Amino acid sequence: MDEKVKHWLDLADYDIDTAKAMQKTKRYLYVGFMCHQVAEKSLKAIIAKDCAENEIPPKIHNLLRLAELAGYLDKLTEAQKSLLADLNPLNIEARYPEYKQQILAMLTKEKCKGFIKETEKFLCWIKEQLSPPPEDTPTP
Repeated sequence: MDEKVKHWLDLADYDIDTAKAMQKTKRYLYVGFMCHQVAEKSLKAIIAKDCAENEIPPKIHNLLRLAELAGYLDKLTEAQKSLLADLNPLNIEARYPEYKQQILAMLTKEKCKGFIKETEKFLCWIKEQLSPPPEDTPTP
């Protein structure tokens, strides 16, 4: 696997583990934020695959826009698009105090469990997309 792609996927793996740790400590605001980060870095792994050697994916955080830039918007299921739309505001708005109470009110334990589950499935799907296709096995 290309080193740039591996770099982004390693970051996404670290972030999903962080989301799970935040869930255990009931820091739900950061569960949502980390799930956004996982989706963002997963999509940037796809973009990095096609970048020139010294080029990096765009420094944007809109998940649906990143999916579009990756050429994957049409490949996403409705459930995946819905996940990205739900996670999208959690990147910026989680950083600003005026939004924290509003976001915290919607980020329940169950909602965060669902985010982690669906984000983990999304990460696995992205990894499958980036894996080389299996070679045909010769018939005897």
